[in-house]
Amino acid sequence: MLSLVELTAMELGLIKLMADFFSDNPELTAKIESFTSARYALATAFSENFGVPIEDAIKVIECLEDKVNDAEYVCVRCDRAGTNKRFGSLTRADVNALKVLVDYFAETPKMCRVSASADRKEILVDSFHWFFGGCTTEEAREICTNLVSSIQDAASIEFETLKPIVPTPNPYESALQQLDVAAQKLGIDQATHQMLKHPMRTIIANIPVRMDDGSVKVFTGYRVQYNDALGPTKGGIRYYPDLTLDEVTALAAWMTFKTAVVGLPLGGAKGGIRCNPKEMSLGELERLTRGYTRAIVKFIGPNLDVPAPDMYTDAQVMAWIMDEYNEIVGQFAPGVVTGKPVEMGGSRGRSEATSRGLVYTISEAAKHMNIQLEGARVAVQGYGNVGFHAARILHEMGCKIIAVSDSKGAIYNRSGFDPSEVKQHKEETGSVLDFPGAENITNRQLLGLECEILVPAAMENQITQDNAHDIKAKIVAEGANGPTTPEADEILHERGAFLIPDILANAGGVTVSYFEQVQNQMNYYWGEEEVRSKLEVIMRKSFREVLAIQQEHNVPMRTAAYMLAVRRIANVIQTRKRTMMMPLRTTRG
Repeated sequence: MLSLVELTAMELGLIKLMADFFSDNPELTAKIESFTSARYALATAFSENFGVPIEDAIKVIECLEDKVNDAEYVCVRCDRAGTNKRFGSLTRADVNALKVLVDYFAETPKMCRVSASADRKEILVDSFHWFFGGCTTEEAREICTNLVSSIQDAASIEFETLKPIVPTPNPYESALQQLDVAAQKLGIDQATHQMLKHPMRTIIANIPVRMDDGSVKVFTGYRVQYNDALGPTKGGIRYYPDLTLDEVTALAAWMTFKTAVVGLPLGGAKGGIRCNPKEMSLGELERLTRGYTRAIVKFIGPNLDVPAPDMYTDAQVMAWIMDEYNEIVGQFAPGVVTGKPVEMGGSRGRSEATSRGLVYTISEAAKHMNIQLEGARVAVQGYGNVGFHAARILHEMGCKIIAVSDSKGAIYNRSGFDPSEVKQHKEETGSVLDFPGAENITNRQLLGLECEILVPAAMENQITQDNAHDIKAKIVAEGANGPTTPEADEILHERGAFLIPDILANAGGVTVSYFEQVQNQMNYYWGEEEVRSKLEVIMRKSFREVLAIQQEHNVPMRTAAYMLAVRRIANVIQTRKRTMMMPLRTTRG
């Protein structure tokens, strides 16, 4: 199946440098004459332009080479005046010329016959003509010239590839490892274990969308319904350019265990679309969302599967899904999604629910660790909805927020800062970086800061065996899903860090989503204080239940949380499917 892959900002900058090298006035001219290879010259120029070490520049070159070599189709959006930023697909000859261009900078070129004395543009033309053929030298020259011009004018470049896209490390592998440990500790029977290792249903949909410039793009969407033993499946929808099926499957599995660990009558699901919402208009996002809804409409509903917001989706996206669903089924069904606007049946307190639930578990952990929250130093990785509200609530409780980060970098002030002022700065500038009175640092430096509480609230696989030894926090509260790899788990446990696992720590969001479902069914709505009160009871009770298992079995908190969740799900599976789970009897004739 074709998968859409978009170049990152750094990869786009790199390929523009490559194209510039073959232009009439290349910036790399001096560099290529100073260094022994085109590859090192490119890495040096990229390092200077983007302010990254040479070794990081080489890694970007390697990633770009893989994407170009695996590309079946390439689409370029121009940024030239008068083009209306229209997407244009490169011809097969253009794609081949692009592969030759990138090969010129390879460690060992396979297509380009590089000669120090020859004109670089002619090397590109001759190599393309020699390796691929099918055209005259003049036609090859025109193809290469137009390609260089298109890349230089590109605002974005997208590839379509047949190569399976698997994240590294694979979050689904991590989810399975965590399940295996819990199943072994509990002595779960083989049949139940097998059922919990596999998703119940996986939906893949290709969604054509008319873009604002008149072109049509096809986006790939997923919905994984992992297990419904405890009730209708429940889980968010994320819009992200690097989304993979394995990532969605892992998130659906974690949601299954998350609803179980806090005792909700729900199963687990997750969904998403491979797209870059930051580069799409509101109209394009609406058309994409409605197309996705039509693709999965037979498999969602208040008693089947209930989506919710996740990364780069919000109440507006949920409103579109609800409206499209209602139009198709011909009835008013506000419970088809949660995280809706309050005026459309959403629950008060939903926007901060994940963070507030997280803070309740941090409060319990601090009590267990004899740590005073007043003055406790907090570092927050990720400054989206969860990270900001967690920082804000902890700040209101007297904690000192000494560091926060976003995708562009991190800031640090040992004296602390006001999270709301940082949020305002981010909204005005597009990043937390350069906040007045704070020092710019890297995300890795943030993770290694001296602090009492670390909140990883960004994405999966942020704490790994490569950086886990750097972590000095006494409490690590996982605001994100799957931020810690299994290898890092062991390191943190050995170092004595008290980890509040994601399926417990960030379960506040799905808990208030459940409250929203209940309110939709009753058609009676609670005030925000009532929502907070009910959430606090569930989160604190769940923490104590997990802690009791941790102390009884002398296992890490993550294992204890999985043991609680898996035991609850397994008990229901074995009760509902008792005869199906029994071994077959054989008779002797």
